[in-house]
Amino acid sequence: MSLNSITIIGGGNLGKAIAEGLIASKYVKPNQITVTKRNTSTLDYLKKQAVKISSDNKEAVKNASIILLCVKPFQAKEIVKEISSNLNSKQIIVSVVSGINIDELENEIGKKITIFRAMPNTAVAIKQSMTCMCYKNANASQIKIVENLFNTLGKTITIDEKLMDASTVLGACGTAFAMRYIRANIQAGIEIGFDARTASIIAAQTVKGAAQLLIENNSHPEEEIDKVTTPKGVTITGLNQMEHNGLSSSIIKGITEAYKKMNP
Repeated sequence: MSLNSITIIGGGNLGKAIAEGLIASKYVKPNQITVTKRNTSTLDYLKKQAVKISSDNKEAVKNASIILLCVKPFQAKEIVKEISSNLNSKQIIVSVVSGINIDELENEIGKKITIFRAMPNTAVAIKQSMTCMCYKNANASQIKIVENLFNTLGKTITIDEKLMDASTVLGACGTAFAMRYIRANIQAGIEIGFDARTASIIAAQTVKGAAQLLIENNSHPEEEIDKVTTPKGVTITGLNQMEHNGLSSSIIKGITEAYKKMNP
């Protein structure tokens, strides 16, 4: 299957981030990307980069090889039904809509077509996303195409569809959870003497480095923690105080409660 063009239905934060990531990665040329939105004025900066901008979803999907559905959950079924008459069996639908499963989308389309569900996060804009995906009616070539697309935007893994809601919480909401931890580090850094800018650089790079250690060493967090904790040392004192105040249990509770919100 050849990749001629990509249409992104929905030019919100995630849709724009994907477009920016595709341009930065040179996966396709900007003029091979179409982004749709009712109010296109917020997409002028993409238009200046040669991205095609449209408010007509039906027209935008006609000649697209891949159609990325990046709309809000309450809009998804209506928009899929709207574009269904212009879809064909050679196209690939990739939904990044949370809470809407593949069968529901297929029912709205009303015909057999290749459908992927993917859950990236907003780091797609800088090619550092964690994307989980699953699929239906896809052949090996199509799977490779979608994997390659998201691999240019970060790291991609295939999971069972039943875990897609969990991946949303851990991978997509997880960006906000990580940011809150970094913000707390910055606030503490200011309290112990750093200016806000310096504290921000130290906190962000330290978290980036810690994550990279796990990825490159394929290690468990406790292995890396052990390397920097010494008897009666500063690190273990700080860690124990954080645990006494519920650091790990608060994070676990936040993630599990967010998951319950998606599965009431």
